[in-house]
Amino acid sequence: MQQRVVSPAPAAHRGSPLPIAGLLIAATSWGVIWYPYRVMETAGLPVPIATFFSYMAAVMFAVIVLRQTWREFPRYPVSLLLIGLTAGLANVAYLVAIMEAEVVRIVLLFYLAPLWTVPLARILIGERISGRGVVTVAVAMTGAVVMLWRPELGMPLPRNTHEWLGMLGGFFFALCNVLVRRENRATPEAKSVAGSIGVAVVALPVALLVVVQPMVSWGPVLVQYWWLLAVVGIVLIASSVGMQHGLSQLSANRAAVILLFELIVAAIAAHYLAGEVSRIQEWIGGSMLAAAGLVAAIGESNGKTAEPLMAKQQSTTHA
Repeated sequence: MQQRVVSPAPAAHRGSPLPIAGLLIAATSWGVIWYPYRVMETAGLPVPIATFFSYMAAVMFAVIVLRQTWREFPRYPVSLLLIGLTAGLANVAYLVAIMEAEVVRIVLLFYLAPLWTVPLARILIGERISGRGVVTVAVAMTGAVVMLWRPELGMPLPRNTHEWLGMLGGFFFALCNVLVRRENRATPEAKSVAGSIGVAVVALPVALLVVVQPMVSWGPVLVQYWWLLAVVGIVLIASSVGMQHGLSQLSANRAAVILLFELIVAAIAAHYLAGEVSRIQEWIGGSMLAAAGLVAAIGESNGKTAEPLMAKQQSTTHA
């Protein structure tokens, strides 16, 4: 048994804009990354296939540029495995959902993540749930009801399988972010590579189970868009490194708030790239979700940063 303490952000990074910038860059890339996948899907390349090859491109890029990080995998296998698995489930669920449903609705459902972050952070890393945390949960829940309410459908729940996938992806995204914050020994680069491997591993069986088109139908499209898959893979691994730096330096609840910036980017991208029109009801609900996150941010800006409640006891495996 080894004692693991989830430490607060290092003094050198307190007040630094770099962790926040890393999260904003990641949120921006995720707000528009759906569009290249949709272009390839329209051309005939199924999303799970495109996801697998783009993340394989990210892993290959990491082999060349981040080769030092591979030494960390035998040292922290359990933590990196869990980070990779949750990242894979979150990303694949998000991408499959967003290809078949309204972009803004899926993004809003995905970003119920701050709601899941509050209890997950309390359970896994001991971040205190203050009065502001309770308000965060209440406002986020109210925002979800406003966003999803359909009088003709009764209970305010996702309307179809793809919207459920979007919400489930948000849960795994929140869990992954908390696990990243909890693992304070591995470098952000190693955690980014673990996440990319996890997405590729999850995407492969999904592709084998879901994709019904024969390879002869999408193979030529794969060859045609190999360059776009490579570009997407590089963008994904680069933005992931930035996000991991932010998650490692900020509390889980505050990071979840900053990542809500994707809502704005996705809404603008959906309007100009996909011609989607959002209803006022969804914008009101999304604004309430964003406000819930701001409550947590105000607490930290006043110097009341959430500190770990207690040291965590965890059995770890080392080579």
